[in-house]
Amino acid sequence: MIIIVVVIVLLVNNVILINAKIPSESMEETIMTGDRIFGFRLAYGINLDLFGNKISKKVKEPERFDIIIFKYPDDESQLFIKRLIGLPGETVEIVDGKVYIDGSDTPLDDSFVPEMPLGSFGPYEVPENSYFMLGDNRNNSKDSRFWQNTFVTFDEIVGKAVIRYFPSIKLLN
Repeated sequence: MIIIVVVIVLLVNNVILINAKIPSESMEETIMTGDRIFGFRLAYGINLDLFGNKISKKVKEPERFDIIIFKYPDDESQLFIKRLIGLPGETVEIVDGKVYIDGSDTPLDDSFVPEMPLGSFGPYEVPENSYFMLGDNRNNSKDSRFWQNTFVTFDEIVGKAVIRYFPSIKLLN
């Protein structure tokens, strides 16, 4: 019985869910430092690395504003969590803290950002199969603007953050 329970727990933890503790302020006010969250590993399909063999199959494309857990592009041994802003094939530009996609005159709705972001960055042309990520707490976030490898590829995505369970329960969107 113990072996069956251990196998089920390992299967759920390594294939279905990811349990993460938030180490920094980069996603505040949405997710606070020290919060515990569950991410759904199968949100975008199968994306596993089993015994050195990558298995990757897209079922659903990540969408703008999804909160994603991924392997940090500059050091894949670390997991990061950020909000997806730029999709494959788009041009992302940040002017005076506002995000513009493909030269639009209207900035993205970033009502989830706790304070007015500072600075101008880009433009960044998002390659195919890649994504541009920003933290919600933009003035205190190490994100795509500052990485050596600017974009997160689909293969680096671990899962979609779905629920905060500590210190209280909250659906993440």
